[in-house]
Amino acid sequence: MKWQGRRQSDNVEDRRGLSGGKVAIGGGVIGIIILLLNVFGGETGQTVGAALEQMQGGQQTQTEAAAPLSKEDEEMGNFVRVILADTEDIWSKIFEEHGMTYKKPKLVLFKGSVQTACGGASSASGPFYCPGDQKVYMDLGFFEELKNKFGARGGDFAIAYVIAHEIGHHIQTLLGTSAKMRQAQEGKSEAEANKLSVALELQADFYAGVWTHYNQQNLDVDDIDEALSAANAVGDDAIQSKMQGHVVPDSFTHGSSEQRMYWFKKGFKTGDIRQGTTFEEIE
Repeated sequence: MKWQGRRQSDNVEDRRGLSGGKVAIGGGVIGIIILLLNVFGGETGQTVGAALEQMQGGQQTQTEAAAPLSKEDEEMGNFVRVILADTEDIWSKIFEEHGMTYKKPKLVLFKGSVQTACGGASSASGPFYCPGDQKVYMDLGFFEELKNKFGARGGDFAIAYVIAHEIGHHIQTLLGTSAKMRQAQEGKSEAEANKLSVALELQADFYAGVWTHYNQQNLDVDDIDEALSAANAVGDDAIQSKMQGHVVPDSFTHGSSEQRMYWFKKGFKTGDIRQGTTFEEIE
């Protein structure tokens, strides 16, 4: 992606040089489960992750020491600031065109662990959006996991796609979609509630595609392939097949690989937020 020398957002909180406090070590199977449940975690993933982390107990902990950022860390921070600035510019314009005002979220970079309005989380939680403080939280080490363990192609636009997806959850919070979804889940069976969660996540993928549609002048030739590879790697079916050897569609909470790629591509092709009709199209 073409990003050097472009505007950087002032809304990034870089906590990577700070002490992360008490964080779980070892991780093992529980850590992997937390990561998979929280990939592009949306409204509920971080809460699930925090609950699972408690299963590890409080004995296997260590204090993460503060450390200066490397040159690579600083460069990645600058890249994230440019991507966030792009989301601010594009979504402010889209909201204005629809008679609304866009409220810019914060993005927090951390290493090890972090405290949020939604509770504590570790890097195993993966990137997530917390509606309580309207902030996106990311440990950039996640992207090495995405590439090395889950087969994603990698590349800078995979990171941009994840950021855009999480900003999609912010859009849903501003538009009231997330609150309506939670209300609709009340009294539903687990399978029916999961379908609503899938619709929310796929709509966030769609919004990521919409953002990409309006950012085409800054794309490199391989960027869309990088985004689709990341979406494919974190489909519920791909994760379940890798982790347990079989797929249970009723337990999906984020959507299949095919669905995630489809909705990103639809957003990218149309650039029309009115066509993010995932709740109408998910049976």
